[in-house]
Amino acid sequence: MFGLQAQQVVTTSGGNAAGAGGTSSYTVGQIVYNTYTGTNGSAAQGVQQPFEISVVTGIEEALGISLEIMVYPNPTTDFLTLSVDNFEVSNLSYYLYDINGRLLETQKLEGKQTSIAMSNLVPATYFLKVSEGRKELRTFKIIKN
Repeated sequence: MFGLQAQQVVTTSGGNAAGAGGTSSYTVGQIVYNTYTGTNGSAAQGVQQPFEISVVTGIEEALGISLEIMVYPNPTTDFLTLSVDNFEVSNLSYYLYDINGRLLETQKLEGKQTSIAMSNLVPATYFLKVSEGRKELRTFKIIKN
């Protein structure tokens, strides 16, 4: 038998705080926060829970490639730099998606470092996919402040 119990709390205050290092949300009045982990997953208790989407890509064709891709700064405000080492970039392209999966921009890489303008986008979470032809090599989660 499986049981589920909900929580109710009267919080005194809460809000969001932002700074150079990122953002944080808080609730005053939450007494305890625990996470219970088992073999089939985890459950967290508390009134304020994080929401995060993780993209996991395990691509068989990309396993033997000596590829180093970096994206920085992340989080970003104005621009993003995509840096590729140990790989021929002539067949590489990037695809920038919003959180809903809509393709916002695509471009072929022309050098080892590519600058991607982010200043025209609203603060949100984006996904940057790097591909060689139809073969997806890496996907990055990008935070735009």
